[in-house]
Amino acid sequence: MRVKEVLNERHPFIYDDELATKARALIRDFSLRILPVTNRERKLLGIVSRGAVMTISSSVSPIKVKGIMTNPKHVATIEDDAFQTVKAMLRVDEWCTPVVNNRTENLLKGVLGLENFIENIIKTSPEKLAKPVSEIMSTNLITCSPGDEIDDVWRLMQNKSFAGLPVVAKNRLVGIVTQKDLLESGALMPTFESHKGRFKASTKISAVIKTNVITVQPSVKAIRVAKVMVSKDIGRVPVVDKDGRLIGIVDREDIARLIIK
Repeated sequence: MRVKEVLNERHPFIYDDELATKARALIRDFSLRILPVTNRERKLLGIVSRGAVMTISSSVSPIKVKGIMTNPKHVATIEDDAFQTVKAMLRVDEWCTPVVNNRTENLLKGVLGLENFIENIIKTSPEKLAKPVSEIMSTNLITCSPGDEIDDVWRLMQNKSFAGLPVVAKNRLVGIVTQKDLLESGALMPTFESHKGRFKASTKISAVIKTNVITVQPSVKAIRVAKVMVSKDIGRVPVVDKDGRLIGIVDREDIARLIIK
């Protein structure tokens, strides 16, 4: 399977001389993990991440995209092997990678996300996802509580390279919070524009968490979780016991690792 067979050719991108506020709006409105940055000839120059746009005011910042873009940890070409590309993505802890036509011209052709790869496997090789989630879930869990402050949780996500955290109260799962939730809430992290104030709304996680969380029990097959991730566009599914206690979590990386094992 080649990358060109599974990449998302319609993934939004942005020019390096456009305003960073536009990048923030695109990432928020299209629920993007990364936004490729190109010049006017569509040559890939870098990417903008959710973390970068969390430092930018949503309306009046004069900062250009080139001021917040970074180099991608991995870049694929359309002819690369998809399995080897996903292995490379997992090695550098990336869920999305920009895809170019070749390494000479470096023209952007789209983005490959783990969800694109997983969706293809569900259709073509579902037997690869036959194991129960108990065999692939992460059990060394890091959680937060409803009373935690948003900036503390954001810092924890950044330090641990997490895009989402379970929210637990009295040993029970009460919700989940993601970078996407923080971005949609209007949260502004205190870096470039700290003089404007940190947040538009409450600083507590309880104000932004999603409480209607899809959970599974450990005996559920991985393919069921994979289908939920693709159909609902979610990155992680908590695993609970029969009493509702959080015992693990399965994310897209866990599913992808099972496929390429």
